[in-house]
Amino acid sequence: MPTGKASCRKRRALYQLYHLGWDQHGNLPNDIRTLAKSSDQASAALVKDLKQRGLLDDTLVIWGGEFGRTSFSQGKLTPENYGRDHHPRCFSIWMAGGGIKSGLTYGQTDDFSYNIVRDGVHVHDFQATLLHLMGINHEQLTFKHQGRRYRLTDVHGKVVKDILA
Repeated sequence: MPTGKASCRKRRALYQLYHLGWDQHGNLPNDIRTLAKSSDQASAALVKDLKQRGLLDDTLVIWGGEFGRTSFSQGKLTPENYGRDHHPRCFSIWMAGGGIKSGLTYGQTDDFSYNIVRDGVHVHDFQATLLHLMGINHEQLTFKHQGRRYRLTDVHGKVVKDILA
């Protein structure tokens, strides 16, 4: 048994889950319902279970895809082919627990999901916020590469305080 000053250290773990098959190129209206149902129910069950067990306050759940989507389609527009065009500038995720306000929608795109019209969050701001939620100051976290020290948030990044509980 260790002696001396007691240490109060929270255990942290990172888990990443994948759901393959989201990059739809056809039959979107039908297939997206099936995919959404399988992930929506599982995601809701995860958050509900964490909350029931009293673990949601200390667990940050982040749900995101590989990039944003527009309401435009690629190729000929038909009832079976719409709303799947890739868009790297407008990206949506949801988060739960871990110090995030619940029931909040933050940010907005235009009606075409093409431009950010309110409260955009740059990737550096998102990373600064995640590090803050983990108790890490993003301005002090550096790594060395080819003899130079870098920050994950580069010379940018601000914590998005409006989404914090």
